[in-house]
Amino acid sequence: MSSVASETLARELQRLECRMSLRILVADDDPDLLEVVVEALTDAGANVASAKSGAELLKRLGEDGAFDLIIADVLMPWMTGLQVASSVRDAGLEVPVILMTGTRDSSLDERVDSLDRTVLLRKPFGDRELRAAVQKLLPGAI
Repeated sequence: MSSVASETLARELQRLECRMSLRILVADDDPDLLEVVVEALTDAGANVASAKSGAELLKRLGEDGAFDLIIADVLMPWMTGLQVASSVRDAGLEVPVILMTGTRDSSLDERVDSLDRTVLLRKPFGDRELRAAVQKLLPGAI
């Protein structure tokens, strides 16, 4: 095998290893959307855990904080995605956060922009947009 082929194979194996070790925690109170997001990320090679609320997400994060990425819906009862992201930052965690929303509220953009390592993903979105949001925060991850 040529050295170029060996280097290419080594890079591809490293990329696959990164995908398989990527741990993502997703929260949404809509079980159908939660299932679609979890399935898309799992199909992309990530190890995905899910939560049905912001409070459950924070509990899981506290129990097993070794997640590389958090994805949460903005509008969930009892604890919004913005509150989740703020709580994560207040706890001193640097884990990136994707906030999903179906609203077109421009003030939401400003609030998300004020949170470090946090991006907004507008609904409806497909696999391509979801992967792009992940890539924006974790280049080369999926």
